[in-house]
Amino acid sequence: MRPQPDIVIPASVDMPRAELHTTANGVRIYALPTRDFEVVRFTFVFRAGTSMQHKPFTASATANMLGEGSTTLTAQQIAEKLDYYGSYFDVNIDRDYAYVSFCSLSKFFAPTVEVAREIVLHPTFPQNELNVYRSKRKQSLAVERKKVDVQSRELFAKALFGESHPYGISADESHYDSLERDDLMSLYEEIYTAQNCFVVCSGRIDDEVLSSIASIVEQLPSGECREVSFPQCKTTYSLAQDSGTALQASIRIGRLLFERTHPDFVGMQVVATVLGGYFGSRLMQNLREEHGYTYGVMSAMVNFERAGYLAIATQVAREHCDDALREIYSEIERLRCELISEDELQMVKNVMIGEILRILDGPFGIADVTIENIMCGYDNSATERSVAEIFAITPERVRELACRYLERDDLIEVTVM
Repeated sequence: MRPQPDIVIPASVDMPRAELHTTANGVRIYALPTRDFEVVRFTFVFRAGTSMQHKPFTASATANMLGEGSTTLTAQQIAEKLDYYGSYFDVNIDRDYAYVSFCSLSKFFAPTVEVAREIVLHPTFPQNELNVYRSKRKQSLAVERKKVDVQSRELFAKALFGESHPYGISADESHYDSLERDDLMSLYEEIYTAQNCFVVCSGRIDDEVLSSIASIVEQLPSGECREVSFPQCKTTYSLAQDSGTALQASIRIGRLLFERTHPDFVGMQVVATVLGGYFGSRLMQNLREEHGYTYGVMSAMVNFERAGYLAIATQVAREHCDDALREIYSEIERLRCELISEDELQMVKNVMIGEILRILDGPFGIADVTIENIMCGYDNSATERSVAEIFAITPERVRELACRYLERDDLIEVTVM
């Protein structure tokens, strides 16, 4: 039998720096060129998340319907052109940003970027496609909201921020009925602008690729960088919802903390990983391995543009809900009272650094991390600093952070069953 190879964790991580190019209308294009891959991916990042909308579901509908027809191409023609060249088009949206990504083989970049031009600059949001979209999304959301984990996620956001806060709002699916084409077109014209956009491209990048992408964003209207007024968070520390019929209970525990730019953010990522950030974590060992309450439990730091929070989430049989809550709080208190061993902390560091290396294994992962760094106002040296901070954290620092931020009275508890 061959001996198991040694685990080798590098002492540091080197992140390539993005080359910055700025167009005449002020759009920043960040390039991460590499000659090792015959692919190109380019992502238009618009500050066009759900917090920017005036009407429920408008932002997500606008983003998701960009590819449903342009002034010269139907939705079917767009799909067929991209499929013919094996190109990829994807849209994602969160509370703050919309991400419109295209990926193609280098040799098919030219036809792909022409489709991208139609999608980004000339969407028409056809009424027939909107009718189909509204019907599907309304039905899908209604089905999803019957699940206890979805109910607890929405209730947790409401408890963290308040039901009128842009990060806490959960609009009823009936609002899809009032969604009109003019709503989408109006929002698109208002916020899909040069002032609200930057681009990150990676892969086989040359002058022709940069010129083609620049020719798209240079046609975006200047617009204004619209600021959204966020109300003060109205936190509720305990919320419970019981249908009386669900077989499982969904549990979420956490608290409001801070954005990724806060000096304690990386340290709290370590704390979250110790609790429930990997398969061998303390909560997994306790709730799954020792007691058999759940198949899985997780904890993580979540960051938005204007807020961040810690969340612990799991699902258990409803008869074990109180037991699971007791064990979760017990593990939190143990982290506050006892020093973590050097061996366990080293395992956590290995897991975290290994995950970073996995994400950075290729141009697309590097581009995703670059996008996150840009949104925080950083260059890619931020990733190197985070890695160094993970390496440097001590058991004393872990306990200090747990004592400071995981006081029982500061934790929000949500249960749905």
